[in-house]
Amino acid sequence: MKDPLFESIVINNLPVKNRIYLPAMHLGMAKDFEVTDQIVAFYAERARGGAGMITVGYATVDEFSGNSLNIGAHKDEFIPGLTRLAEAIKSNGARSGVQLNHAGRYNFSFFLDGKQPVAPSAIASRMTRETPRALEIDEIKQVIDSFAQAAVRVKKAGFDVVEVLQGTGYLISEFLSPLTNQREDGYGGSFENRIRFGIEVMQAIRRAVGDDYPLIVRMNGNDFMPDGQGRDELREYARALVENAGVDALCINVGWHEARVPQITTAVPRGAFAYLSRGIRDVVDVPVIASHRINDPETARELIADGMCDMVAMGRSLIADPYLPEKAATGRENEIVHCVACAQGCFDKLFKLQPIECLCNPMAGHEHERHIEKSDAPKKVMVIGGGAAGMNAAIAAADRGHSVSLYEKNDYLGGQLYLAAAPPGRAEFAELARDLEQQVICRDIALHFNQVVDADVIAREKPDHVIVATGAIPLTPPIPGMGLPHVVQSWDVLAHKVYTGKNVVVIGGGAVGVETALFLAEKGTVSGDTLKFLMVNKAESPETLYELAIRGTKKVTLIEMIDKIGKDFGKTTRWGMLQDVTRFGIETQTATRALEITESAIRVETGNGVEEIPADNVVIAAGAKPDNVLEQLLKDKGIACTVAGDAGAIGMAFDAVHQGFKAGMEI
Repeated sequence: MKDPLFESIVINNLPVKNRIYLPAMHLGMAKDFEVTDQIVAFYAERARGGAGMITVGYATVDEFSGNSLNIGAHKDEFIPGLTRLAEAIKSNGARSGVQLNHAGRYNFSFFLDGKQPVAPSAIASRMTRETPRALEIDEIKQVIDSFAQAAVRVKKAGFDVVEVLQGTGYLISEFLSPLTNQREDGYGGSFENRIRFGIEVMQAIRRAVGDDYPLIVRMNGNDFMPDGQGRDELREYARALVENAGVDALCINVGWHEARVPQITTAVPRGAFAYLSRGIRDVVDVPVIASHRINDPETARELIADGMCDMVAMGRSLIADPYLPEKAATGRENEIVHCVACAQGCFDKLFKLQPIECLCNPMAGHEHERHIEKSDAPKKVMVIGGGAAGMNAAIAAADRGHSVSLYEKNDYLGGQLYLAAAPPGRAEFAELARDLEQQVICRDIALHFNQVVDADVIAREKPDHVIVATGAIPLTPPIPGMGLPHVVQSWDVLAHKVYTGKNVVVIGGGAVGVETALFLAEKGTVSGDTLKFLMVNKAESPETLYELAIRGTKKVTLIEMIDKIGKDFGKTTRWGMLQDVTRFGIETQTATRALEITESAIRVETGNGVEEIPADNVVIAAGAKPDNVLEQLLKDKGIACTVAGDAGAIGMAFDAVHQGFKAGMEI
C-alpha cells in the first residue's frame, strides 16, 4: 500500500514529489533584506532532508511591508540573492517558493525610520501598540502593483512558486476583517468590498507571471478574533480566490498574532486545526495544505488519508529535524527528533531580534558555521548525567568519533524533561526525552544505569575527558516549618511521588511553580475523551461541560515574593500559561513573603500585613541549585572536564541542550 505522505501531487502544472510542505517562517537571518549564507545553508539542509516543497520568507513587497531582517523582494538588486537561494533548494531536490507579504499595521515605526505603518483603517494594533495610517486609493493600487512586481522578481530568480500571505493579521487580512477595515469606499463595508484588495492582488500577480506559474495563498481558516472572521466567511473567500483570482493551492493557517487562542505552543494537540483545512477543501477544487502542530509523519499521513487536506505544512517540525521526510520514507521514524512546540528558539529569539535556533536541534540556524567532523585524536569520553545536557553531549561526542560512555544514577534517561512534561499540555517534553534516548541508542553509546559516579568509578574507567551534566537539586528556603510532613517539593509532585490534599499552597511563582499549580488545579477535571463522550451523547449542557473541564477538586494558591509570576517563561509561552492560571481558578498572590508553615496553614506577609492561608499541603517551588560535586574532584586529579546544563548554572531546557552539544563538539 502506498504511503499517502509520499505520493506526488501537482500544483498548476508543477509536480511535487511528496506531500510535505515547509511553509515560510520568520528566521531573522536576512541582513539589509539580502539573502545570507546562513539562510542558504538553513534551507539547503531542509531540501536535502527530503521535503517536497520549501517556501521561504516572508519577503517584502515595498518599504512599508517589513524590516531589514526579512528577505527582500521589493527591488531588483535582491534578485541575485534570491537566485542563489532558489538554486540551493532546487539542486538539493525540493521545489522552491517565496512567500510575499505586507505587514500592514503589524509593522513598527521603529523599522520604518519613524514613519507610520499603513493599514486599511487607522485602528491601533494590540500587538504593536501603534496606530497606523489609512491607505489612500492610489496607495492601495500601488501596493497591488508592488505585489505583482515582487512576484515577477521571484519568478526571475528561478523559484517554482509564489505564495501570498493573506492571514495572521497582516495587511491583506486587515482588509478582509470588519475588525480592522472600517472604510466606506469600494474596499470596505460589505464582504464583496472587503475581499476586493486580496482578490486584486492575486489577479495582478496572475497577469504578471502568466497562467502556468503556480500561485498559492496562505490564509486563515479562522482568525480567532472577537468580531473578526470565522470559518463561514473565510470559506467563501477561499472559493473566491480559486474561482475569481486563479489561485492554484491554499495553505490554511489559524489565528492572528493578537488572538488569544494558542496556535503553535505545546498545549495545542497535534493536528488540532486540520478541521479548518477540511472545511475549505470541501468548497474548492485545488490542493489544500493543513498546518500548525503537525510534527510527526503518522499525524501527517492520517490527515491526508482521511481527506482533511492534500498536503501538510511541517515548519517547526523540520527545524527540529530536517531529515524527518527522509527518515519517514526509509522506515526510520523511530530516529526522528520531534518538535516539542516550546517556541524557546524559534519564536522567542525573534522577539529579541535574533536569528532562530531550536531547543531540539542545536544545529538549527548554525548550518553555515557548525560542522561535525571526526576528531584526529579520538578519546575516551565519560558523560555523567542522562538528562538533556548529558544526552546531547554524548551524541555530539560520539558523532566526533570519540568512545563515549554515559552514566545515569536512575534507571532511565531524560532527567528533568519528564518533570517538564507533567503539567497539562506539556507532554511533548517526554517525547523529546525518548527521542534523545533513541539518538543515544542508535549511536551505540555505552549506557550505565543506576550508577552514582564517584572517585572510584572515575579511577576504574580512566577517561580522557569527562562531561559533568549532573543537573540540579531543588532549593529548600529557610522558612520555619519546612520539616513538617505535609511540606513537599514540586519535583516530587510532578513526578507523582506524593499526593496532596484539597487546599494546596505553592511557594514560588516562577515557571516550575506555575506549572505545578496548573498540574494540581487540573486534578479532578474531566479528560478529553470523557468530555467528547459526554458532549456527543448530550449528557450535559455545553456550559456544564466547560466547567467540568476547568474546575478541579483542589483549591490552589500560588504565592511569589516579586510582583509578577512566570517571569522565567519565554514570551511565546507565558501569556498562554497565565491565561490558564486564571481560567483554572488558581489564586495568585504576588509581593507575598512566606513567614511560617504551620500544621494547617501558612503565614504570609503582604502589603496589607500578615495573614494565614489554609493549607493541607505546602509545595515548594523555590528554584534549584547546581548538583555538582565532581568538577573539583576531576580538576584535582588533572582530568579534563567540561560542565554542561544545570550542573554549571540553572537555565532552561534550551540552555541544557545547547551547552551539552557544545561540550561534546569541543572535545
